[in-house]
Amino acid sequence: MTLVSLNPTTNSLIHTYDNWGDGRLKLALEKAHAAQKEWAKTPYPLRAEVLHEVAKRLRSQRDRFATLITQEMGKLLREARAEVEKCAAVCEFYAQHGEDFLRADLTESDAGKSYVAYYPLGVLLAVMPWNFPFWQVFRAAAPALMAGNSLVLKHASNVPQCALAIEDIFRDSKSLEGLFTTLMIDAGQVADVIASRNVHAITLTGSESAGRKVAACAGQHLKKCVLELGGSDPFIVLHDADIELTVEMAVTSRFLNCGQSCIAAKRFIVVPQIAEEFLRQFKIKVDSLRIGDPMDDATQIGPLARLDLRETLHEQVSDSISKGAIPVTGCKPVERDGFFYQPSILDHVTNKTRAFHEELFGPVAIIIRVQGEEDALHIANETIFGLGSSIWSKDTAHAEQLASGIQAGCTFINGIVKSDPRLPFGGIKNSGYGRELSKLGIHEFVNAKTVWIR
Repeated sequence: MTLVSLNPTTNSLIHTYDNWGDGRLKLALEKAHAAQKEWAKTPYPLRAEVLHEVAKRLRSQRDRFATLITQEMGKLLREARAEVEKCAAVCEFYAQHGEDFLRADLTESDAGKSYVAYYPLGVLLAVMPWNFPFWQVFRAAAPALMAGNSLVLKHASNVPQCALAIEDIFRDSKSLEGLFTTLMIDAGQVADVIASRNVHAITLTGSESAGRKVAACAGQHLKKCVLELGGSDPFIVLHDADIELTVEMAVTSRFLNCGQSCIAAKRFIVVPQIAEEFLRQFKIKVDSLRIGDPMDDATQIGPLARLDLRETLHEQVSDSISKGAIPVTGCKPVERDGFFYQPSILDHVTNKTRAFHEELFGPVAIIIRVQGEEDALHIANETIFGLGSSIWSKDTAHAEQLASGIQAGCTFINGIVKSDPRLPFGGIKNSGYGRELSKLGIHEFVNAKTVWIR
């Protein structure tokens, strides 16, 4: 098989790459293991130097990497620039704080001295998605490498150029050969990588179905894994919300990256007092979004990353309309080259529709009208997912009380859900398990070893 890079704006071929055979894959894993054993001996300041150098290269070549992202998966160029900057920031964060996060914890016991020390696990396999082709990788790589692990990357098959560019960044930053390796393999070879004695843990960001397969395989081989899967984040609008701010942030959250984000607001749950005014202003904003070439800074909605993604989205929308959802605007593909879909709103979405139960990965917002706050909380939790959530109200103390009842990995009050290196990120239920970022994230892939001295 081959890995194919297509430009989703024009549906034109960029490049093809041959998959690795078993021999080359085995050699790459052996090199990653050998590199990790050396890297684990490297003092923290030298590990930090490598991450700082990686950050420097990301920033110095930001526009080149951003253009690569835009051409390969369709992200708006200005959003791609911001993604590259965020990757540099997460490298700098762990370079600055990693040693403190991994410092041994002295703990009183019946020993003369006892403590918990943190040692690397070994080689980490990162299975990463296409929607944030740089950020998702660096979010996993920066803490893993600072902790003394090495990393092998199985990237999404439609972003091979991004995957190779990331490997080049580490190579150019004078890291050990094999410390970061892009594996040019297909999904069918992932099980063999997990089974390899040279791989010791797995992190995956992707779909629920992919997560189940990887978790099952990791469990079979008794290897640690962290899963960050899908989401259908509730965006709860209460009667006293600042309507102008709420609508502005609703558009930003739902249509960022053309709606292709696991933490985008997807279910807009509105109480009766504010439902009509929210929808009126929301529609005005959505209708004004400009569709076009993502390389143009004036564009606000670019293409979806692949044709099959657009087809699936339209099937979900069409089926929901047939079950009673009301199309307010959009709700169909754009007739032009590339994989474009109109920015859309579905109103009166109920539990009889696919849009209520499934994640819509594209520029479609759904409105769920509820009877009141108690009903809003019930609907927010009536999902298999539990990644992010937000509440919009001028009474922040009351919103904070409501937040305690939402089943999700995070709740933002009067702000859109986002990942921040300083805060843990992850979900519950079918959105996965484990945490990335912050101190919790770097502790996911270490051996927390107890040392007891008489």
